[in-house]
Amino acid sequence: MTSEQPAVESWTHGFAEVESDVRLHYVSQGPEDGPLMVLLHGFPEFWYSWRHQIPVMAEAGYRVIAPDMRGYNESDKPKGVRRYAIDRLTADVMVLIRHFGRESAVIVAHDWGGGVAWQFALQYPDATDRLIVMNAPHPAAFARELGKSKRPNLRQLCRSWYMFFFQIPWLPEFILLRNPGRFIESAFRGRSIRKDAFSDDDIAAYTEAVSKPGALSAGINYYRAALRGPLLNPFSKPPPMDELIIRVPTLLIWGEQDHALGIELTHDLEQYFEAPFEIHYVPDTSHWVQQEQPEDCCEATLDFLARYASA
Repeated sequence: MTSEQPAVESWTHGFAEVESDVRLHYVSQGPEDGPLMVLLHGFPEFWYSWRHQIPVMAEAGYRVIAPDMRGYNESDKPKGVRRYAIDRLTADVMVLIRHFGRESAVIVAHDWGGGVAWQFALQYPDATDRLIVMNAPHPAAFARELGKSKRPNLRQLCRSWYMFFFQIPWLPEFILLRNPGRFIESAFRGRSIRKDAFSDDDIAAYTEAVSKPGALSAGINYYRAALRGPLLNPFSKPPPMDELIIRVPTLLIWGEQDHALGIELTHDLEQYFEAPFEIHYVPDTSHWVQQEQPEDCCEATLDFLARYASA
């Protein structure tokens, strides 16, 4: 794999209806009879965050599907916080898998896509062939550090300030959309270790996507819905441990210099797994791990998939 920009204009685009009023846009590449791989992006991204991984995984024989998640870019943007509850987001993934005539897929995810992927593996273990998550903590570990089951980690609480800011109606959207280009520049180049990982064209693509009507509100609604859900809501009881156990082979890839998620979120995780679980740390790399270190992430992913091919 080279550092050259991939020829994204040649990839196949399509839509899948996941609810009567919600269609997800996706990009696909790779042999139609290859094992299905679904790539789930985070905030404030869209399918484009997987531009380096899509051709590599397709070349390795996977049928790769990278959707714009609900509310993002070209996908539909239903109104209301409840339309972005985690069960709706995981159901989107299941419907997308069936849209391609399959009952299961390898799930690869980053950031908010990782949050959806963890929950998908918990809800649909038989539909999760293997799980690869990048810089997104197991939900129980995140809840733990925010004080759900122990004294809160004040450092992580401070890192997560934006989650609480996003609970305010309309104000975050108003502030960020006053200058979306500056918001995107700050989010990516401003928080990255390798500034050259994001070209001017990349920044322009993300700015265009987040500026589409309703897109930013939809992305922020993920956070609003999450803090109203049972795991992170401070007034609700946490789920029983049995509902937090991952039962599929899992790889966690972690850029060690994440500005929003402390590395302690990767500690003491073995209790949440009843299947092979590995962590691959990527030094001198920020939250945007698959874009700053695409070769490393691709190599780690394919190596893991090869070792657990028959799991």
